[in-house]
Amino acid sequence: MHILFLSDNFPPEVNAPASRTHEHCRQWVAAGTQVTVITCAPNFPKGRVFDGYRNRLWQQETVDGFRVIRVWSYITANEGFAKRVLDYTSYMLTAFVASLFVRRIDVVVATSPQFFTAVAGWAVGLVRRVPFVFELRDIWPESIKAVGAMKESLAIRLLERVELFLYRRAARIVSVTESFRASLGRRGIDTAKIDVVTNGVDISRFSPRPRDEALAGSLGLEGCFVAGYVGTHGMAHGLETLLQAAQRLAATPGGDRIRLLLLGDGARKAALKTMAAEMGLRNVVFVDSVPKDEVARYWSLLDVSVIHLRRTELFTTVIPSKLFECMGMGLPVLHGVAGESADIVRREDVGVVFEPEDAEALARLLLDLAADPARLARWRANGLVAARRYDRDALAARLHDILRATANAARA
Repeated sequence: MHILFLSDNFPPEVNAPASRTHEHCRQWVAAGTQVTVITCAPNFPKGRVFDGYRNRLWQQETVDGFRVIRVWSYITANEGFAKRVLDYTSYMLTAFVASLFVRRIDVVVATSPQFFTAVAGWAVGLVRRVPFVFELRDIWPESIKAVGAMKESLAIRLLERVELFLYRRAARIVSVTESFRASLGRRGIDTAKIDVVTNGVDISRFSPRPRDEALAGSLGLEGCFVAGYVGTHGMAHGLETLLQAAQRLAATPGGDRIRLLLLGDGARKAALKTMAAEMGLRNVVFVDSVPKDEVARYWSLLDVSVIHLRRTELFTTVIPSKLFECMGMGLPVLHGVAGESADIVRREDVGVVFEPEDAEALARLLLDLAADPARLARWRANGLVAARRYDRDALAARLHDILRATANAARA
């Protein structure tokens, strides 16, 4: 079987779509399947091409035994709707053209969150006469409205019509949450063709490790209780809440030894740094994105991980991939996301859930946990046990079976 995978995010980018795609493809190749990935020059989220790469019409490399084709796209920072649409549509067009030169494919997979990649996947399937599988990582364009990037309009309604068209034309839909599956069912999509393969964790890479004391010293974190957010600093994440919690901690007895570490980049990063400076926060440390191999050093500094999204109905349907990575590292979670992911935190007993955008609750929990090592130890132990239930290898094997069955059904 030859799988053609379309994703506009791929390592050395370190976001969730890039990691999931890479880890799945690596496992499929190990199982004897041929894989080709079509992506673009790595640039997320700053909109600057990574060192060692160029934004060229066509470049090719081999990664962990599979072929990676990088095509030209209009590159922009992860901000501004119009420019991002130009980014998405340019990749859609060049990825489609590149796919015409990939020989003897059996199935094409296109991954969201934005669905212009899925448009390319549908077109490839149509022209090459192979089944198109839509990997659904986000309900888009609903998520645009949820973060306030666009309001209800004719453009949104047209995008929603394209969205439904793609769901109907896909041979299979692979959702990362049960909530997405239910949502599509309510909108008239046949749930019999929807499989759920959640995000997970590569246990070989995300595992407990000793605190990097040299790094802690360089960041001024010696002797501190450290809560951290690692990931994209975007409109959806509501990280202003963390700054407001830091402000409360600075004015609270016992809060002086608590630090918040924010690692990553995104559309809101500059505004957050400006906000922290205006608030006079000396208990918040900002770190720009680091190479994938370096991220674990920063995770090692954390006593707890903060996962947070804005308070909106749509985000009750998502499961942040960081949750599974925290389990793998035995890192307790302060989970500011409601819905399906909060249920996992409670069921696995790996942390505590707080109301999104409630800075007072977050500050209070941090004070409580800094004085409660026994509870943290219980969550660490539970996380390591739970991580085995979300092992990326097993999830990749399940998705591989789905793709093989889809390709076989199309040939029958």
